Amino acid sequence: MAFNSIGFVIFFVLFFISYWMIFKNHLRAQNILILIASYIFYAWADWRFLFYLIGISGLNFFLGIYIEKKPSPKNKRWLLYIGLIQGIGGLVFFKYFNFFIGSFNSAFHSLKMNWNLPTLQILLPLGISFFTFRTLSYLLDIDKQKIKPTKDWVIFFNYVAFFPTILSGPIDKARTFIPQLEKKRVFNYSEATDGLRQILWGLFKKVVIADNCATFTNNIFGHYDNLPGATLLVGIIIFTFQLYADFSGYSDMAIGISRLIGFNVTKNFDFPLFSQNIAEFWRKWHISLTSWLTEYLFTPLSIAFRDYNKAGLIFAILINFIIIGLWHGANWTFVLFGFIHGCLFIPLILSGKMNKRQKITKKSFLPSFKEFLRIAGTFMVVTFTLVFFRSASVKDAFDFMYLVFTGIIHHPGTIFLNTFWSPILLILVFIGILMTIEWIGRDQNYAIENIGFRWPRFARWSFYYCIIITIFLFAGNQQQFIYFQF
Repeated sequence: MAFNSIGFVIFFVLFFISYWMIFKNHLRAQNILILIASYIFYAWADWRFLFYLIGISGLNFFLGIYIEKKPSPKNKRWLLYIGLIQGIGGLVFFKYFNFFIGSFNSAFHSLKMNWNLPTLQILLPLGISFFTFRTLSYLLDIDKQKIKPTKDWVIFFNYVAFFPTILSGPIDKARTFIPQLEKKRVFNYSEATDGLRQILWGLFKKVVIADNCATFTNNIFGHYDNLPGATLLVGIIIFTFQLYADFSGYSDMAIGISRLIGFNVTKNFDFPLFSQNIAEFWRKWHISLTSWLTEYLFTPLSIAFRDYNKAGLIFAILINFIIIGLWHGANWTFVLFGFIHGCLFIPLILSGKMNKRQKITKKSFLPSFKEFLRIAGTFMVVTFTLVFFRSASVKDAFDFMYLVFTGIIHHPGTIFLNTFWSPILLILVFIGILMTIEWIGRDQNYAIENIGFRWPRFARWSFYYCIIITIFLFAGNQQQFIYFQF
């Protein structure tokens, strides 16, 4: 039941009416309704793991209470370890067990040892990377006395399973989300209309940009060995826009849907394609994951390695980004993707510029030439690393890169196969529209938040209707959200 499906529209309309009309004066009833809706939503996506979701919610709920109650630091630590082992162990089993077994088998085969450890037929629970990180941060924050555990199981179960964000985030921390479940929520018309605008923009990015790009990039990566190098280059550039539009589009819709029912969830994207270096890119891309790992992994590592000065900081960054890569999937391509991004931080660390923020000047509509070069350079660096993100294997990724560079050198004038001309031109037009609007609205929470507010009412509504009409006329073939697989 994806956000861009008729089924979800019907589901949410019925939920919305019940939530604000029938139960508007009953906080407990609203929270129970959210929980029921969340479990229906999750079961609709994959009912087989609903009981797993409920089970880990119950375990972490009681662990949180007893971690606070136990006076002995040793007992607290053991309870925390149980929660961490359950959370990390669940991820390792469901997501990485076969990956590690396959890697061991490959290593033994390379040493001419005929040792085949058996793999298992394991189904991956949808959203496991997202709801596991929620439960882990909850227990860690209780252990550090940053929050007190909630005694209301309905509230905690909602925190874990909140339906707008369970499948692909954003990853909210308990200290910002649970208080919203504990206080009375009142319908706010301006918040609701703003939420609808954000949903509209997210829907445009998903169905018009991402889904149309997917048709093109699937052909490119599926037949890369038979295509000109320049065509492959265009393909990876298009994939960068596809990935951004798909994931940020989901995040916009999740945030907008949450706002419709009175919740403010974590902002997940801050126009990362306009970043001027790799550190800025990661401060603006998948913000909830980056901030989670910064707080719970990178900061403790950097403190542990502080005696090694910049070398320690580099080591902490590399570990952090290898984990970021591995978080995305059980494949060496993701590990290498993360490692490369970690390496890209090294020049910034050595020059002392890792935490330096570069804001685009507001003196003119266009960036300065120097800013443009930094933006374009960062974009292309990220684009080439995404070859590893998109490829099925490390070999495929290196073969793809080799064909890009050798093809451009030997056949610089060959760009597209004839069959690609029609769709790619339309895709480029839509990407141009996307980037223009995002550039105009780059200082807002989302691109069209304030666009048109000073226009005449007719012009503003015409702009919204143009987006709606474009969605209906030019929606691509429906594709699953990319981050559902993570």
